[in-house]
This record gives sequence, structure tokens and C-alpha cells, in this order.
Amino acid sequence: MKKIILLGLTALIGACQSMTPASKASLDGEVFYLQRIALPPAATLSVSLQDVSLMDAPAVTLAEQKGPIKGQVPLPFHLSYDPAQIKPGHTYSVSARIELDGKLLFITTERHAVQLDGKDEQPLRLRVDAVAH
Repeated sequence: MKKIILLGLTALIGACQSMTPASKASLDGEVFYLQRIALPPAATLSVSLQDVSLMDAPAVTLAEQKGPIKGQVPLPFHLSYDPAQIKPGHTYSVSARIELDGKLLFITTERHAVQLDGKDEQPLRLRVDAVAH
């Protein structure tokens, strides 16, 4: 009986060791703007990686970094994503926005396409433009 339990535990431990976490890939870069103004201390930055393949459907977000801004431009970002989600023939884009109390201050106005094949030039540089109020 002890041998059966020992064999069962050995098999269970072996199975657990073979389960490795899903591999991750990442995109690194910085967000900047051309205006010579400082950001308010309470501003937040959101950067997202999206599948923008379907024109008549909302984009699918694969990765997002969102949080308070520390310092001034250029603002660094790091997006980790699961390469298993990348589909051949699909189009992917990275976008950014800066907000203050839910009010949009800056946003990317040009599409920043990425291939996600390991050949994207990094660090990515995303320019955001001021939103007129």
C-alpha cells in the first residue's frame, strides 16, 4: 500500500513540475509629447496592446499598463503579453493616453502598428497629442 501511495505522489509531483507557466513576451517603450509643459502630479498613463484586425468590431486588448505617472516625459512602459494569443494575419497596435481625474489630456493620434514577431524595434516611442478642451 505504501508503494502505491509513494508512486502516486511521485507521479503527482512530476506532473506539477512539467506544468510551466505560459511563456510571456513583452514590448518596452516610452510615451512622450512635444509641448513644454509639466504633467499634474495626479495624472495617469494607460498604454495598451490591441488586436485591431476587425474594422467593424471593438479592438481586443491583449495587454495593458495603467497607473499613476511617476515623473515627467518620456514616460516608460512595459507590456507583457501571451504570444499564444497572436494570430497570423491579424493586425496589432499600441496606443497610449494620459488622463487627469478621468478627463483626457493626451492621446495617440496615429496608429503605431507592431508585428509581435520578435523583430519590433524597441524601445517603442509613442507620441501623444494634447486634446483640445
